Amino acid sequence: MADKRRKTPTRTCCACGAKGEKVSLVRIVRTSDGGAKVDPTGREAGRGAYLCADEECMGKARKRHGLDKALRTRLAEDDYDRIEEGFKALMGR
Repeated sequence: MADKRRKTPTRTCCACGAKGEKVSLVRIVRTSDGGAKVDPTGREAGRGAYLCADEECMGKARKRHGLDKALRTRLAEDDYDRIEEGFKALMGR
């Protein structure tokens, strides 16, 4: 009988393009009002984008508007501020 192992889902960082396991990346989810927030569980409903668990990628995503493209919306600066706060809180900083 064949050994059935689950495939680990991989995702791509929208800032640097690195591929990694879903659990090792931070998920950002688009909210119903068109904004975005950090999804610590990785299971909230809505369109999601992923970032490496690295502040450098957060900076790149903000500078290049990578989250705007991945989430298919236009994020305001206060959205990026809120995401960055949630990102830092999740990283324990």
